[in-house]
This record gives sequence, structure tokens and C-alpha cells, in this order.
Amino acid sequence: MTERKKRKVHSAEFKAKVGLEAVRGVKTINEISQEFGVHPMQVSR
Repeated sequence: MTERKKRKVHSAEFKAKVGLEAVRGVKTINEISQEFGVHPMQVSR
């Protein structure tokens, strides 16, 4: 049997940081996603 990966649970503070970076528009979505280690689709949502 293969082991399932557990989903990451991000805190509200982490989500706020990522969201503020995206709203500022200084960096691209790809740069933000690489910096915080999340998928680009999560940043855009």
C-alpha cells in the first residue's frame, strides 16, 4: 500500500501574508508561490 500525503494546514496569519503580497502587485504570482511554498492557483484564489 502507498502512504497518503497529509494536506498542509495553513494558519490565518500565513494566508493573510500571502494574500497581502498578491494584492500589493509588486511580485508575480509565481514569485509569491515559490517564496511561500504554495501552488500558484492557491495564491490567485
